[in-house]
Amino acid sequence: MTKTAPERPEFRNLHPFQDLRTYRLPAAGWVSFLHRVSGLAMFLLLPFIVWMFDTSLSSEISFARFTAIFKAGAGVVPGWCFKLLALALIWSFLHHFCAGLRHLWLDIHHAATTREFGRRSALAVLALSLALTLVLGAKLFGMY
Repeated sequence: MTKTAPERPEFRNLHPFQDLRTYRLPAAGWVSFLHRVSGLAMFLLLPFIVWMFDTSLSSEISFARFTAIFKAGAGVVPGWCFKLLALALIWSFLHHFCAGLRHLWLDIHHAATTREFGRRSALAVLALSLALTLVLGAKLFGMY
């Protein structure tokens, strides 16, 4: 009798129009995806960052205009829109930073990485970045 090798699992490609609605991405996949999204958001918000930096540091008058825009708005755009844009920037930075530290940790300790540690660290990154964003968002919107 010949021994047959155990059957290996079959891997297949996802069909975008059939499988994406039912596919459940694991926590580590969400962190990786959001790491890319947060990097793109920071890149796209770079003109806003430069404007905020320039306006807030040019002079006392420009700083007063800067704070007035966040309170009263500019033109037809209300102030809360600028605050939401700043909040998106805050989340982007915090998530990108936390996920980047996670990726560095996993790269350094690659041999000791398990699936469970990857899941727990991904959930920790999501929780930490959202908690820090809520704290800084509460400060931004004047809750303390």
